[in-house]
Amino acid sequence: MEFSSGTDEPASAEVVSIANALSLPAESYGNDPDIEMAWAMRAMQHAEVYYKLISSVDPQFLKLTKVDDQIYSEFRECFEKLKIDVLDPEELKSDSAKEKWRPFCLKFGRIVEDYNYGTLLRLDCSQGHTEENTIFAPRIQFFASEIARNQEGYNKAVYISVHDKEGVKGVNGTEDGGKKGADNGGEAEKVEKGAPSRGEKERITREGEKEK
Repeated sequence: MEFSSGTDEPASAEVVSIANALSLPAESYGNDPDIEMAWAMRAMQHAEVYYKLISSVDPQFLKLTKVDDQIYSEFRECFEKLKIDVLDPEELKSDSAKEKWRPFCLKFGRIVEDYNYGTLLRLDCSQGHTEENTIFAPRIQFFASEIARNQEGYNKAVYISVHDKEGVKGVNGTEDGGKKGADNGGEAEKVEKGAPSRGEKERITREGEKEK
């Protein structure tokens, strides 16, 4: 899993067991509803952590993998005119689209960990993970779309929207939203392993919780 929930607490035996099970080939699972639920929960956790990141850190400074530039370069070489601010599911899921995506995805089979792992991808990048705005996609497809959205400035709509709301709260004396945005704006994050941001660690420490 590329992202975590932002904590380093020891995993329970049940969580470790699920993680080990999920490392098996997909064909090993059959139609086990417990495994399907575990996959769905893991995908949702990944989606929630990522959305919090682009809400709190200017997305243009985020690095999602060690090879963001390579993914972006090859993505735009293969899909030069693909509209990414609002994705069309047909451009991802149709038979003709799958034929075009397959060689791109396979290029990263030995480069990106769990490149084919099922991940939730937003269709409209200005919105969150609602049922209508979310599709299931391979992880490399998620990375290609989201890295491009970050580098081309589309995901900044989420960051601006959240910080505009926080700024209004700050004006009302309930929250110093403007300062929070300034503190996080220039910090480059590498989130391939799901490490919490520096700002998040400082917040946890200030609240008296154990620093993870």
